[in-house]
Amino acid sequence: MESQINNLSDVAREVLRKRILLVDSQGNPLETPEEMFSRVAWEIAKVERRYTGTAQVERTADSFLRMMLALDFLPNSPTLVNAGLPGGQLSGCFVLPIDDSMDSVFGTLRDMALIQKTGGGTGFSFSHLRPRNDPIGSTRGCSSGPVSFMKLYDYACTITRSGGARRGANMAVMRFDHPDIMEFIASKNDANALATFNISVAVSDEFMSRVARNAEYPLINPRTGMETVRRNARQVFETIVESAWKTGDPGLVFLDALNKENPTPRDGPIEATNPCGEQPLLPYESCNLGSINVSHFV
Repeated sequence: MESQINNLSDVAREVLRKRILLVDSQGNPLETPEEMFSRVAWEIAKVERRYTGTAQVERTADSFLRMMLALDFLPNSPTLVNAGLPGGQLSGCFVLPIDDSMDSVFGTLRDMALIQKTGGGTGFSFSHLRPRNDPIGSTRGCSSGPVSFMKLYDYACTITRSGGARRGANMAVMRFDHPDIMEFIASKNDANALATFNISVAVSDEFMSRVARNAEYPLINPRTGMETVRRNARQVFETIVESAWKTGDPGLVFLDALNKENPTPRDGPIEATNPCGEQPLLPYESCNLGSINVSHFV
């Protein structure tokens, strides 16, 4: 077996040293990149003991190690960082639910912080939170709205991940018919706002049909289920397009298309994705993505 990684540049080795390799309390590496890949391969292969016995562990570890050393395949960053460590967390991204209560908002904030601490990213739908200035019966006050809580999550993520192996990453999704949708669309127009978030508007087939017909549609208060006002769908869509052209955000999440392919519809509808939008997930689901170097297979 080759003992050195193929074609690993000095820059790549420096990134590994700063972000991936195990280090001591002074920041000195405790392993080489090759030793890191060996650590990962053996940890992943251990599961074979449950199904095929100890003999298969070595064969699986050897095969996986060869793929990584050749740079044919690489697992995600949390796997490279955490495999083989106590409480190792290998999943890259999670979707967490946020319901319209302070217990849920701050309980999910805690869950986000614990996930971000391990190198995972998080996605959320903020569609269930009551809109800005909606009354709060228990305090006789008014809600500050979903975007204000997005800012809270963003700040907490920045603090939690400031000393971590990689930058924090989040996805915020809001339905097209939420009363605060225009504030949401504009929430990243300031280049310094919500730095840890990508944002996406969740749209339905009916909304897109109304865009084509230049028709109005109702905005619905998620707390009451009642219509608050009507907006022109094409104008909302054009605002999305203009903002995306200027800043890169928001994207679009096509709810009907996602849930048509939802493999577990009885567990609920898909409302959000991982931070970069590759993987739609139900609440508390996670994904573990890797990278295949396709050019090696041509």
